[in-house]
Amino acid sequence: MNSKNIAPDIISSSILDVDAIRADFPILRQKIHGKPLVYLDNAATAQKPEQVIKTLDNYYREYNANIHRGIHTLSQKATEAYEGARVKVQHFINASSIKEIIFVRGTTEGINLVAQSYGRTRLKRGDEIIISEMEHHSNIVPWQLLCEQTGAVLKVIPMNDAGELIMEEFEKLLGKKTRLVSVGHISNALGTINPIEKIIKMSHAYNAVALIDGAQAAPHMAIDVQALDCDFYAFSGHKLFGPTGIGVVYGKQSLLEDMPPYQGGGDMIKMVTLEKTLFNDLPYKFEAGTPHIAGVIGLGAAIDYVSDIGLENIAAYEHGLTDYAISAASGVTGLKLIGTARDKASILSFIMDGIHPHDIGTILDQEGIAIRTGHHCAMPVMEHFHVPATARASFAFYNKREEVDQLMTALEKCKEVFK
Repeated sequence: MNSKNIAPDIISSSILDVDAIRADFPILRQKIHGKPLVYLDNAATAQKPEQVIKTLDNYYREYNANIHRGIHTLSQKATEAYEGARVKVQHFINASSIKEIIFVRGTTEGINLVAQSYGRTRLKRGDEIIISEMEHHSNIVPWQLLCEQTGAVLKVIPMNDAGELIMEEFEKLLGKKTRLVSVGHISNALGTINPIEKIIKMSHAYNAVALIDGAQAAPHMAIDVQALDCDFYAFSGHKLFGPTGIGVVYGKQSLLEDMPPYQGGGDMIKMVTLEKTLFNDLPYKFEAGTPHIAGVIGLGAAIDYVSDIGLENIAAYEHGLTDYAISAASGVTGLKLIGTARDKASILSFIMDGIHPHDIGTILDQEGIAIRTGHHCAMPVMEHFHVPATARASFAFYNKREEVDQLMTALEKCKEVFK
């Protein structure tokens, strides 16, 4: 870790200097409709610190070149930065080797890679895949497609009205036909932190492979894939304060070695003739074509940034902020929280009597407050709670209690408008 990336007064073993952190995020200084921006849409995408922005600018200004192919200085420098970022990701999630770190466009592509490269070659008619009722569409649709392709059967872990998975029902779903289990670490629509350690262990007891969608978890808690013993883990850079269009899928080396390439061309080859292609070694076998070089390097800078602050510090601070928001929301009459799990992270999803979530979002925007409204790419969750949509405020370590207070004041204004 490079502590030069952020000012030392930001780092604390117990609390965060949020004002110092906020100074690193230039977008937070602007006004929306004449009012200071209160950005509470972090579950959709997080803002970028100056350190990441400068890293991207520096790449394009000083050593923009393709990687792995050139012997000239710029190519060598770009390759070194790109592969250095892979090492940072390896350490960030505690993978055992850089061969287990595959760069993709995001969590969605990572899940699709596993579905097509692992699932399509391993599953057959009658095999079973298990997901949960609270999944993001990106962890539903790829498995539906795979079932259509192979004849496999998709089964679903139900949840209770608190937004918690019913583990007894999961146990009933597991069986000799279970081949793969894919669940989210944290629900993007509810904030529920799922018991993935238990889910992985139970899956392995039936010799099933376990994939974890970590899109919402990677920015908020420390990830250790070896301790979890998951087979695959996917996350996105843009939610981790890095660039858009870049993500990671981790896979155990033994599984990746046996999987065919996901795409063909470019760096995924060792040798090509018109009759046959010899594929490259890991991890390059799964990285066809010119990759998002700047995105990978920017992701490395984002990992430096959050690592220097400390994921434990971030988790502790955000836990307190979320508890504060839940308590404040309880004082707003007519507001109902959707998702009240005991183990919850950084998301406040809610509805209000007589006010459509889209109207809430519009009024809040006039107050300079950015939240997300809609189904959050989790339509089955909305169906479970019998609502068309929710309003969702999602927090990051640069948010403050004062911003929560502003949110609650603006929600009271919504009630006045629709009185």
